[in-house]
Amino acid sequence: MPKDVEQSQIILPPRRKAAGELDQGLAPGGPRPGRRRTGLFVSLALAALATIVVLASLLIHFGSTSLPGPGEQATVPAGLPGSFVKSPYNPSQVNALMHLVDSMTYRELANLYVAHMSLDEKLGQLIMTESEQNNYSDDLDYMITQLHVGGMIMYESHLQTSSQARATISQAQQRAKIPLLTSVDEEGGLYVNRLVHIYGARPGPWEISQSGSLANDRQQGEKMAHDLLSLGLNTDLAPDVDVMIIPGADTYDRTFGTTADSVIKYTGPYIEAMQSNGLIACMKHYPGGLGNTPYDAHDILPTDNRSRDQIYATELAPYKTFINSPNPLMRPAMIMSTDVLMPAIDPTLPAELSHKFMTDILRKEFGYDGVVLTDALYMGGISARWSEAEAAVLAIQAGNDMILGPMGSARTQAVIEAFKQALHDGRLSLARVNESAARIIALKMQYHLMPVTLPRD
Repeated sequence: MPKDVEQSQIILPPRRKAAGELDQGLAPGGPRPGRRRTGLFVSLALAALATIVVLASLLIHFGSTSLPGPGEQATVPAGLPGSFVKSPYNPSQVNALMHLVDSMTYRELANLYVAHMSLDEKLGQLIMTESEQNNYSDDLDYMITQLHVGGMIMYESHLQTSSQARATISQAQQRAKIPLLTSVDEEGGLYVNRLVHIYGARPGPWEISQSGSLANDRQQGEKMAHDLLSLGLNTDLAPDVDVMIIPGADTYDRTFGTTADSVIKYTGPYIEAMQSNGLIACMKHYPGGLGNTPYDAHDILPTDNRSRDQIYATELAPYKTFINSPNPLMRPAMIMSTDVLMPAIDPTLPAELSHKFMTDILRKEFGYDGVVLTDALYMGGISARWSEAEAAVLAIQAGNDMILGPMGSARTQAVIEAFKQALHDGRLSLARVNESAARIIALKMQYHLMPVTLPRD
């Protein structure tokens, strides 16, 4: 919430862990593993809906209802005169609300949150924008406060010094009604090293894997989390889990190996270290394929002509493995899709615009219910055939949740207007928009970017 919005606050006790819920490797303030829904809870949730009508007013009355992170005490903060008002509800009603919130998953709480959001807020959350200016600007402020963007990606020009980066990100978060995903695609190595001028060179995935040391692998993941979070960046669009079948423009030095086994071996400790330290990791570039083409996807649509069986055994293997990992900290918080054509599975559409890839395989077959972010839709493989706004609609239809990279407010507004037109003519449903918005809000709650709360009306 912006600093100038005064609100009352009631802090609830930490939620109890469900039976069998893992808590390994969690740093204070880091993400909590999600809960599994039980049959009993389904019945309780249905009964609780009637209660929510009454209890939600209490949430709204008090403003923000925060759940402390691991290690935090559930105490009323001192030194906030005037920020508490007497509740019109009796203790049993307050206790019922506490137990209701305690029993719900982040996704279920996010569904309640989304139900109170305006359409403009929901559509804005589906965009990770890029600023045209290096520092905080009126245009960026407009995208945050009026277009309600869900996040922003930052490059070297936006991250000139540590103090400048912190100032820009801090101002952006203060102005955002819903906290932002602040991202960078920092991989290390020779090519995708956005922070080399601040932190110096760091080894990339290929160098890490060639060292043969899983301890070094884990240490590099921890350092990545520390460095990014120190600047206010909460999301890294990494690691790259493409399998480098042939050396190409998009994968050389950027992947953990030339086999699926090598990529899986070194991705696991790395992403666990990132996420256990509170940094959102985004595996890319789903569904793979960039490791089997010499072409640069920024310029042309790459084509991977391998068979369906080969694609499943190699390119898709890291995604299936980590989505279904028994270790929740190895499951990717986000996945980035990309524009590669794999005719053996979908001969007509690039993967990130393909319902077969994004919904049938990723969502239904592999069971992924996290946030999926597109690659930049202005890249050559997409822009040669569709406008950015047209491709954005197709991407959400296919099963993506966020659109990466509309640059500036004019292009961001164009994408939002395309969403509205698609809702009007039936190409998109409100249920589909709500689904993606809820995934994004749940992710922000899970990583403690925002409190567990209902928005103020």
